[in-house]
Amino acid sequence: MLKVTDLHAYYGLSHVLQGISLDVLDHQIACLLGRNGAGKSTTLKSIMGIVPPRKDGKITYDNKSLENVSPEFIARLGISYVPEERRIFPELSVTENLKIAQFYARPRNNGWTIEKIRDLFPVLEKRKDSPGSHLSGGEQQMLAIARALISNPELILMDEPSEGLAPLLVQTIAETIKQIRNDRISVLLVEQNFEMTVELGNTFYIINKGQIVFTGSREDIQKQEEVRKQYLSV
Repeated sequence: MLKVTDLHAYYGLSHVLQGISLDVLDHQIACLLGRNGAGKSTTLKSIMGIVPPRKDGKITYDNKSLENVSPEFIARLGISYVPEERRIFPELSVTENLKIAQFYARPRNNGWTIEKIRDLFPVLEKRKDSPGSHLSGGEQQMLAIARALISNPELILMDEPSEGLAPLLVQTIAETIKQIRNDRISVLLVEQNFEMTVELGNTFYIINKGQIVFTGSREDIQKQEEVRKQYLSV
């Protein structure tokens, strides 16, 4: 579904991504792990066209090139993005946040509706008239995921969805990601919570200083204790 090959990206003169290559397969969850500053978020932003890649790297989605195109064009192809900062509209209600995203939704049989979102996140139904700024951190994260879903994507890029959440809410987010995969939506998940990702992921990548230093399956990464200590331990 998504293929990234030899991706390079810069912030000014700083060479942040140094030849990243990874794949996301249909209806699977690929996990990108690494410490703060390793290049995880920049990878997602480059895929979305927010941080334009440089050099001769390639990004293809469903055999279409994503190079030199706008984030809006990429979203219309069927890729949604849940940023680390969530970026919900703070002055708009939960329902209004969803309706704005729904306006740009792609057509899909049995697609995501506001009613279906409320079944997935009952708390958002209770808070439907509340401004985004009045939501808790967990509620804001649910709304950010709901907003991504309601556009009917085939691939969702998620950046640190468990960050700052209590353990019970982390498990809620993990169960949500499972349901997203069960709805035949692929996920590229950026996370530092290894326990959460090993419960979810099919393919694992570890990034360090802008380079992929490990690629493997769930079984592979569980066996590589020394690799995890070297690149994931705080």
